Amino acid sequence: MAGEGEEDLPRDAKIVKSLLKSMGVEDYEPRVMHQFLELWYRYVVEVLTDAQVYSEHASKSTIDCDDVKLAIQSKVNFSFSQPPPREVLLELAASRNKIPLPKSIAGPGVPLPPEQDTLLSPNYQLVIPKKTASTEPEETEDDEEMTDPAQSSQEQPQQQQTSELPSQTPQRVSFPLSRRPK
Repeated sequence: MAGEGEEDLPRDAKIVKSLLKSMGVEDYEPRVMHQFLELWYRYVVEVLTDAQVYSEHASKSTIDCDDVKLAIQSKVNFSFSQPPPREVLLELAASRNKIPLPKSIAGPGVPLPPEQDTLLSPNYQLVIPKKTASTEPEETEDDEEMTDPAQSSQEQPQQQQTSELPSQTPQRVSFPLSRRPK
């Protein structure tokens, strides 16, 4: 990229180019310079707009250096975050490293921690009521005519009670999702 029409570049583009060169960047896409210029212009416009708001709030007719400094400081405080101090990071690392890693499963392939320590387990369960097979054959219309209706009505509630008891205790089933072929 170096040396391509440097004399017909705008002053801001030359500054971006010299900044890239000072950082050791020799080869880059031509679009990189345009992206840096766009970022630079957007940042300057936002800072000057904020400075104008601060100036108007202070009932001044023009923007002065203090308004620009305040706008830049507010941008730095609210837009960029500083990393925590080294001592804090070392303290966090020491407290985290006190907890031992889970034991890995020895076997072929990628070693994985125990199943209870992974996120690969199924994350849902289905409740399926147990179905009991009735031991008595179903009655047909012909059978009903032959039996005493009073006797059959007493037997039916007992059969319903016995068939309902096992179905009240649900059976839990879980299974992993398989990936769909694409």
